[in-house]
Amino acid sequence: MNMGPQHPSTHGVLRVMLTVDGEWIRAADPDLGYLHRSFEKMAELRTYVNYLPLTDRWDYLDAMGNNLVYAETVEKLMDLEVPPRAHYLRMIVCELNRIASHLVFIGTFGLDVGANTPFMYCFRDRERILDLFEAICGARLTYSYMRIGGVACDAPDGWLEQVRDFCDYLPPKLEELDDLLTGNQIFVVRTRNIGVITPEQAIEWGLSGPMLRGSGVKWDVRKEYPYALYSEVEFDVPVGTRGDAYDRYCVRRREIDESLKIIRQCLDKIPEGDVMAKVPKIIRPKAGEVYHSVETPRGELGLYMVSDGSDKPYRMKIRRPSFVNLSIFPELVRDWKVADVVVILGSIDIVMGEVDG
Repeated sequence: MNMGPQHPSTHGVLRVMLTVDGEWIRAADPDLGYLHRSFEKMAELRTYVNYLPLTDRWDYLDAMGNNLVYAETVEKLMDLEVPPRAHYLRMIVCELNRIASHLVFIGTFGLDVGANTPFMYCFRDRERILDLFEAICGARLTYSYMRIGGVACDAPDGWLEQVRDFCDYLPPKLEELDDLLTGNQIFVVRTRNIGVITPEQAIEWGLSGPMLRGSGVKWDVRKEYPYALYSEVEFDVPVGTRGDAYDRYCVRRREIDESLKIIRQCLDKIPEGDVMAKVPKIIRPKAGEVYHSVETPRGELGLYMVSDGSDKPYRMKIRRPSFVNLSIFPELVRDWKVADVVVILGSIDIVMGEVDG
């Protein structure tokens, strides 16, 4: 039986071929490639500067994180120092983007199990973040705000105060979501003990982000390999206890609280100064190779980049967390019912632009 690629609960053009025995799933085979756009190969054909707008299109719910990993990877190749103000602006927009992404997850995951109202609430609050992004970079989905060496522009007058206002606005709205969804008995019954991943399984399959932390493994790139100025801020790493779909939901919900905590600290610490380092007009990093990763809403997004000294990367390989996290899906859904497939897939929180690459 085919599920997708037009099924609304596959969250994109994912086709899953299910082998069923009545309502029981005996095997599942994801069929990928409907959205493939050759992002890795295209990096070899564009200059370091010209490729950056394409990073917005990987995980289109976290374009800021995509921008960041690319910019910081090139900066690592160049041994380039970024001004502190640019680091803090990067952290603010990345954490705002994490919140926006998790709001989309909560809203759509609620829809997957039949809850309509949280979807409207989440998109109402996400709209406030998109307004902030539009004010700072002029775009609402594909931002290209980062630059190699800093950010495209400083925050406009009053923008940082608007971000602080948002940090005060959101917590009461999250309490509404908790009343509607987190503590909803039907939602809990539909997600608890469904799609359980043990810590050993999570590590074996190379899972990351909430998929890994939901199984109780306390691993966050921002803590283990701090980038930007994450070593200067304090935040907790939420983890689950059962490793089920409900735990993965709760980890993402609690990460929103931690992102708000990080943003507030960035607003308190951000200094005056430049937002761009001195960068040559034509970027030609010395020959060499580097791997760099950041923590996106879906996990560890990594870039392995090889330079041959020219103005284009010789080779670039993307470690896409959505693709890696989806790999465990056939094992997770085996011997569950068809109705549970939607819950398990939704709890993985994939973005097909990143799965297909």
